[in-house]
Amino acid sequence: MGTSTQAYGEPWYWDNRYSSESGPFDWYQKYPSLAPLINLYIPRHVHPRILVVGCGNSAFSEEMVSDGYEDVVNIDISTVVIEAMKKKYINHPQLKYIGMDVRDMSEFQSGSFNAVIDKGTLDSILLMTNYRVLKDNGVYILVTYGAPLYRLQLLRESCSWRIKLHVIDKLLSDEGLEHPVQELTNPVPIDDNGSSAEAVLGKNPDVHYIYVCTKDESLKPEQKHEEQV
Repeated sequence: MGTSTQAYGEPWYWDNRYSSESGPFDWYQKYPSLAPLINLYIPRHVHPRILVVGCGNSAFSEEMVSDGYEDVVNIDISTVVIEAMKKKYINHPQLKYIGMDVRDMSEFQSGSFNAVIDKGTLDSILLMTNYRVLKDNGVYILVTYGAPLYRLQLLRESCSWRIKLHVIDKLLSDEGLEHPVQELTNPVPIDDNGSSAEAVLGKNPDVHYIYVCTKDESLKPEQKHEEQV
């Protein structure tokens, strides 16, 4: 509490935190809650290579592998947590852990991944990464507390995306809510400024927003211009 956003981008903050944390911690939502959406947009039968950014000590990636995903690469700025996770999953070849800052992924070649999952990392640093590591038509799934009014512009400035919005109740239990605000797999309509989402969900809904962004190089302005010339 009271930690500045600037500190969230510093390795020392996370090294200190993970040195004192004993068990796994999942930001926002656990895998079983999000699995229907992950399965929908990242089908297992295509054997996708997936990047999880800001993985921390979460069990999310382990549960993805248990659900049939075969190649999950995890990065985090904290060397403390990366070394701990390497030891923990030494016998899980489907899981790889690499110490890396999401703001500098130069170790990865362009188009290295079919999907990127971000659960809280963007919220920590409030800086959008240009996802050149994502293949064309790959998906970036962002789980965030940020409503469309505060996230759509940030997303659109970073890359050429086709964006769908989903929501999930913050207090979703393992049994599920009797009346969720919106069915998880049903997209919420969004217009240019995101105001249409408020019309559907109401003001200040108690939800996490999930932006499913499909990278589409054909939407780049310079390519549109070239086609017109």
